[in-house]
Parts: sequence; structure tokens; C-alpha cells
Amino acid sequence: MNIKAPKGTKDILPNEMANWHFIEKTAEETFEKANFKEIRTPIFEDTNLFERGVGDTTDIVNKEMYSFEKSERSLTLRPENTAGVVRAYLEHNLYRESPPSKFWYFGPMFRYERPQAGRQRQFHQIGVEMFGIQDASADAEVIMLAVEFLKRLGLNDLTVEINSLGCSVCRKEYKEQLKKAISPFLNQLCEDCQSRFEKNPLRILDCKNENCNKLFEEYNLKSKISGIKLCDECSSHYEKLKLYLNALNIKYVENTFLVRGLDYYTKTVFEIKSNNLGSQNAVCGGGRYDGLVETLGGVHTPAVGWAMGVERLNALIPLIETKKIDYFVVSDNQLEAVKLTEKLRNKGFSAEFDYTSRKFAKQLEKAAKIAYKAIILGEDEINNGYLTVKDLQTSEQTKISFDKLIN
Repeated sequence: MNIKAPKGTKDILPNEMANWHFIEKTAEETFEKANFKEIRTPIFEDTNLFERGVGDTTDIVNKEMYSFEKSERSLTLRPENTAGVVRAYLEHNLYRESPPSKFWYFGPMFRYERPQAGRQRQFHQIGVEMFGIQDASADAEVIMLAVEFLKRLGLNDLTVEINSLGCSVCRKEYKEQLKKAISPFLNQLCEDCQSRFEKNPLRILDCKNENCNKLFEEYNLKSKISGIKLCDECSSHYEKLKLYLNALNIKYVENTFLVRGLDYYTKTVFEIKSNNLGSQNAVCGGGRYDGLVETLGGVHTPAVGWAMGVERLNALIPLIETKKIDYFVVSDNQLEAVKLTEKLRNKGFSAEFDYTSRKFAKQLEKAAKIAYKAIILGEDEINNGYLTVKDLQTSEQTKISFDKLIN
């Protein structure tokens, strides 16, 4: 029986690693420049963290979490990382530092959902979180950071969509308006939407069910509801965000139906979309979550952040050629080949030799695939104390001593 990777997981092969390293290195350079510090949280957390933090009306908590019992304690592989970062922020008293507290992360997440292009059950996210700043300048900074990061990856065909969900007071009237518009066809919607109808009707707008979306169009749902009527404070915050984005020359589109898929969002929500991904075109999503720190046991703390799926980013970036090694030692004397290879590595070069003592022609054939230069170490070279270096791009050969080679 051939054992294969579990459905929804994917091996990252050596020829793909250059892309992953490029994305991670670009993230580090971009975020550290803005004084965001890397944080790494455990891959599994107490299940209660996600039930309280992500929200019990979300698909993530209701359907998609990988949870298991250990010593009568329920643990869950993290389906997202914002809740984990908030937990670390509280547990290690990071809130005592002068605000803002700014973090970024990179790592695997786990959700049991239907695998499709750019979406796996084990997937990877890059994200940023910023705590302690109420002003919309924080929202603008994280959006600017996302756009800058994507552009540094070579992605320029982007659309930034923004909306404000307001506060709980703002949303109350909107929820009733939404429920009234949905009531005539509620029994035709999927079970999830029917469940959300009482618990969190805004989440219905984020439904991915094709039948539900057809019904929304058939009943002209969006024409029957207006945007959320924001209170003075929320309206002022939203207007300031747009002012900052305009000042930063970040083009955006207002989408009054953008709600995002998690319960903890308040005020600003946003998505950044690529026009090269087809229907699944969102590469970044985030927003403000001013109540989450308090929900998880801290004091009221304004916060904003976003996350990106690395697999989707990889789908947009051309495959980067795997870097070759500096030298391949071609020799029929393995003992001398091993010694020379080790000397080269100790001097800071990348080097390899042929482990099977094949004919020189075969060794040179392999060298041309994986190295920039070949060092030929035959009987004449060994007896006379020199090396023959062959440039595998130009085929030019040079006789040289080891000391001259390394210098």
C-alpha cells in the first residue's frame, strides 16, 4: 500500500523552496522596517481560546477546527493566529510596553474544509497585528504595509476594498434591516445561513454557498438594504481612514457589503484582491478588532491586523530557479574529493562531490545541472598540486592552486 499525504495537505518540494524563502524574507524586511517584531505562537492552543476569540457562530469554530482530547483537556490546532497572538500579548504582559505593540508572524494553520486551488486543510499564513492605537492611522498603516509587501513580491494588479462595520450600536439597526430583507426566502437558504439568522445575520453576507448567492441576486437583497448607518464616532473613524489612504495614494473601493468571516471585527474591515486568481481572488483580509483583547481576559484595547494565505501568494509568483552550488568536485579519487569538498565548505563555499566514482563525463553532466563551476581533480592534478576549474556556463578551464582559488 502506498502511503500518501493526507487530503488537503501538500508537500513543499525543494524546487519550490526558493519561492517560500523569497516570500518570508520579503515579509521580514518589509515588516521589520516598520518596527513590527516577529512572534511565534504554538501550533496548538486551548480549544476555548478559539471558541471565545473567533466566535461560536463562525464556520471555523462550528465545522473546521481540528480538536483533540489530551489528559481530559481539549486542544485545537490553530485555525488562525490572531487569537493566539492576543493570548501571548496578555500572558507575557506585553501590554505594559508603551503602545503601539506591533507583531508579525508566519506559520501553518489548520482548517477542515473542502480543498481547492490555493486552499488546503494545512495552509500557511503571514499576518500582522497592532495593539494600542485607536486612531485610524493604525488601520491605514497596516493596509499600507500589506500593499507594500505585495508590491515587493511583484504583485501590482491589486484592488483594495474597505468598509466599516461600526460598533455594536451601529449594527443593531442594520441587523434588523437585513433580517427583514432575508425573511421571505430564509427557508431556502443553507443550514448555516438559517443558523446565523438569529445569532449573527451579518455573517450571511459572507456565505460562500452558490445557491445562497443566487437567491441573494434573485431577491435583489443588496438593493433592499443600505450600508450600516454609523454613529458619529464610527463615522469619524471611517472618514479619517479614507483621508489617510488618500494621503498615502492608496487607491481603494468602498464595499458596503464587505463583512469578513470572523465575529471579532469592529469598525474597519478590508480585503485586498488580485485580478489574476479568478473567483477566489482575495489575497489579504483583515480589520479592526477592538473587543477581542477584552473578550480574552484583558482590558479594552484597540487593535487591528490582517492575514494572507501564502499558498495563494505562491500561485501568483513565477517559480524561482533553485540556486546552484558554487563547486562540484569531479574526481575518480573519492578520498581526495571528500577532503577537497570539506576544505571548500570550511572556506564558505557550497560544494559537493560524486559519491559513486562514475566516469568523468557523467560527473560533469551532473555538475552542469547543479553547480556553477566544476573542479576536476584527476591523477595529474593530485600529483602536481593544482586544480582544474571549469566554468560550466562558458566551458572555460583554468589551472590554479587551492590557495589562489579560495582567495
